[in-house]
Amino acid sequence: MNERFPTVRDFQHRQSYYLELSAQHRVQSVIMSSKFKDPDRQEDATVDDALTQAKFGLFNYTLIIISGTIITAVMLECLSISYVMTVAECDLQLTTSQKGILSAVVIIGIIVSSHLWGFLADTQGRRAIIVPTLILSFISTLISSFSTTFVWMAVFRFCTGFFISGPSASIYAYLGEFHSYNTRSRAIMGASFVFGTGCLFMPGIAYITINNEWELAVPFLDIIYRPWRLFFVVCALPGLVCAIALLKFPESPKFMVGQGDTDRAVETIQWIHRINSSKDEPALPIKSIVRNANTKSAGSTKGFKAIVKLIWDQTAPLFMKPYLVRTGLICFIQFGTYVTAHGMFMFFPGTLNQIMIAQNLGVDSSTICDIVHADRSSITLGNETVLLNCKQTLEETTYMYTFIADVFYMLGVGLITLIIDKVGRLAVLVFIFTCSGIAGILVVFLAMPSVTIWLYIILLLGCYNINVINAVAVDLFPTNLR
Repeated sequence: MNERFPTVRDFQHRQSYYLELSAQHRVQSVIMSSKFKDPDRQEDATVDDALTQAKFGLFNYTLIIISGTIITAVMLECLSISYVMTVAECDLQLTTSQKGILSAVVIIGIIVSSHLWGFLADTQGRRAIIVPTLILSFISTLISSFSTTFVWMAVFRFCTGFFISGPSASIYAYLGEFHSYNTRSRAIMGASFVFGTGCLFMPGIAYITINNEWELAVPFLDIIYRPWRLFFVVCALPGLVCAIALLKFPESPKFMVGQGDTDRAVETIQWIHRINSSKDEPALPIKSIVRNANTKSAGSTKGFKAIVKLIWDQTAPLFMKPYLVRTGLICFIQFGTYVTAHGMFMFFPGTLNQIMIAQNLGVDSSTICDIVHADRSSITLGNETVLLNCKQTLEETTYMYTFIADVFYMLGVGLITLIIDKVGRLAVLVFIFTCSGIAGILVVFLAMPSVTIWLYIILLLGCYNINVINAVAVDLFPTNLR
């Protein structure tokens, strides 16, 4: 099942799974490709052989860009609230606890629905799930932008997470199943590059959208529509655009074959070939697709009970000997890493903004806790003071530091990829946890705001270990449990 990796920063685990699958079958692909030496005689082929013959071209590049943008859309939906909580504080009368709930509720929605969307993607089709869930996610986000209270905002942000989990659980499978084993790695890495590039644009999108002073009265809802509300919609637009683009794309041929619809799979592969080839090139000499042991899906499993049993058979062994201790250890480490990296990042723009305001007021010696507490106290004193502290924009330096944090993340992932095999995974884990832990302790007690900002960034970079732990998990568990 492809639904087991619901969180935003866990795309690398899903990516490594498909890269490994590519390596496992590369030898088979090379052997089978000998059929193409005499294409005029070929009538039957496996999905992999047919996709190889269809070539790697315009269709593939377009699908890679769309897939990477969808992954970026998931990230935007999950993290957009981190920029909004500070500027929406007074409109929604948010407390610190309510901010914490809003930062987590999208992820909760993803986790709750991940098995459901994975099951439906395996039985109804990848594209059949990705397109409607992207549209529903956009609608939910659009409605949430008109929320008048914390409760309604939390409800619709949960719905956004519930729906955005659909493409999150299915997009790598959809992308991978349009490529042969020889080109799948390139496709997945290409989508990951698009995703990484998209991450760098988020601070810029926030700056352009949020840092404006306009407002629009909506009398029938009794709200003032401000830039932070529009920011939600802007972050949801990439998903809507991708959903519309995918309307022109077919279901994956591998899923079709798994469902027994080999004729439609042949038509799809011929269509891909026409897009990737010149107009004068003849159609592929393929009459039908031959199913093999690797061309199957949960859709071929009959009955709901059979599907539930399949999910149980895949999940239950993780909590039995000899994998129980390993599962517990991996879950414990991942939980702590996500709580620190993801949880603290959700408050990063807001906390950073408060530090910038304090520095602009001449505060050069104060801990981060004192700055945050002072800001909250001033907001609750009285109406006049509330108005002074209810800013509708963020400090420009806030966007700069969030962009720097994103750049550090990108560079760090690349560096770890280069050195991890030389220094070992344990050494990397210990080093990152140590640096992140020390920074987390110092950031609380150090009364130097300018230094505290950099310590906060180092604390967030503990998310590097998510990728490393995923790599360790691949070694600790057999293929059928990964």
